[in-house]
Amino acid sequence: MATVGDVMTSNPIVAQVPGSRQEVLKIMVQHNLTGLPVVRRNDGSLAGMITRQDIFDRPEEEQAAMIMQREHPSISPKATVEEAAKILVEGTMRHLPVVEGKRLVGILTPTDLLCIVEKRNIDLPVEKVIRSPCVPIFQESTLAVANVILKVSKSSALPVLDEHGRLTGIVTDRDIFNKAYVDGVEAANAMGFGEDEDHWSWDGLRNVMKLWYEVSKIELPGLPIKDIMVRDPTTVFKKTAISEAARIMRKNDFGQLPVRDNKDRLLAMIYDHDIISVLVKE
Repeated sequence: MATVGDVMTSNPIVAQVPGSRQEVLKIMVQHNLTGLPVVRRNDGSLAGMITRQDIFDRPEEEQAAMIMQREHPSISPKATVEEAAKILVEGTMRHLPVVEGKRLVGILTPTDLLCIVEKRNIDLPVEKVIRSPCVPIFQESTLAVANVILKVSKSSALPVLDEHGRLTGIVTDRDIFNKAYVDGVEAANAMGFGEDEDHWSWDGLRNVMKLWYEVSKIELPGLPIKDIMVRDPTTVFKKTAISEAARIMRKNDFGQLPVRDNKDRLLAMIYDHDIISVLVKE
């Protein structure tokens, strides 16, 4: 029987407390991560988890300890993949720290469990496990609008439609987060600061460009979604086997796939959480 230790990512990249939001942002942007385990500087023990959404939700907080989720679940490397899937699915989580005692030894994500679903050759159609919301967005909507829709719908991706209602792309919370923060790095480079980080900081940048505004303090560029979306996304048919969808997701590092109906119209979105839910039901 497969265990968490068999599929987890060992020695994950971490944030530390005490530490600042700026330090967390830098790590997330540099490594294109959606979230980080947080460990204590003094002994390396697990202190919590911090995600992009936590940063969006607490824009005025400077200290990582005040932004992170302190009571985030964790799991043993000896636990079964079924136990891990249950925690991830029921909590709709994207990150599950793996600990031995108090020591962080790995991180598990839904993506890590896709290989298990793929290998089990489950031929149940994807339409049987769709459980997540599907909230389309018009391609001319701005990034700021998309960010609000993602937040209120508790989605992590939006299918993008043209004026005829046809699927033309997909945009994720990662795309929007990276656009907001990577633009700050680009601005620093454009101003001649380059890689010498001693000469700039996110706090310094917001004094010379409108990176922060209103309640969120994060100025998302007034770009239409079509300018950053992934065009002509890979899709699956509603009768596609779950293991085949798992293979497509794993191979392409996708967290979600649009699902189409008999007439090739957008029917739903299926997420990695939906796919790995079959491990809970078995």
